[in-house]
Amino acid sequence: MVRPALLALGLAVWGQTADACRLALVLGMDVSNSVDADEDALQRQGLATALMAQPVRDAFFASDQPVALTVFEWSGRHHQRMMQDWVLIDSPATLDQVAANIATKPRFYYEFPTAIGYAIGHAGALLDQGPVCDTQTIDISGDGVNNDGFEARDAIAAFGLSDVTVNGLVVEVPEDAILREGRMGLVEYYTRNVIHGPTAFVEIADGFDDFARAMEVKLIRELGVVMIGGVPVQPPASGG
Repeated sequence: MVRPALLALGLAVWGQTADACRLALVLGMDVSNSVDADEDALQRQGLATALMAQPVRDAFFASDQPVALTVFEWSGRHHQRMMQDWVLIDSPATLDQVAANIATKPRFYYEFPTAIGYAIGHAGALLDQGPVCDTQTIDISGDGVNNDGFEARDAIAAFGLSDVTVNGLVVEVPEDAILREGRMGLVEYYTRNVIHGPTAFVEIADGFDDFARAMEVKLIRELGVVMIGGVPVQPPASGG
């Protein structure tokens, strides 16, 4: 549901900057009951650390056209909460403020299941409230499969997100080894059911201790997409 106050704020903020925005990026972070307090702290600090990493900063400011960013936490089908409202990353000082905000934002939800489809739907509503950029990307991070509400692949059609790229950041934990016995692994699940679009991908974190590194790699890849004739093209990998 679009919140009128947020929509009004979005219109006020983006009225003069929408034409200059190259990417609207929505980050959704899993706070379902499979993520304990220590793991959640690693997520929040990991995202803040990734935003402060020099290669990520270079990627944000590689173009004269800035990136618009918003971040939310998600768990059950009706449990999503903002961590960072829409903000135009137009200076290093703004990026510093966002990183500090993420690092100190308290967790709100603790005891709800994993509703990935609803998380994607919420992200789509945020895109509706935000700026009109050249491209739109949703990134969903998580450590488990959907177990509440409809599947992520159904959310794409239900919320009109066919032109939106949906990427995933999978946090693999030791319990995943047990799940793989005769069942679909988490990376395969995200690949089949969550990501969407011709340039979509899944990044893998080897446990929550590895979240910062994985998020840094993911952000660089997302921010490195260039536009040629209105078509997103992934630049060639650098040598070395």
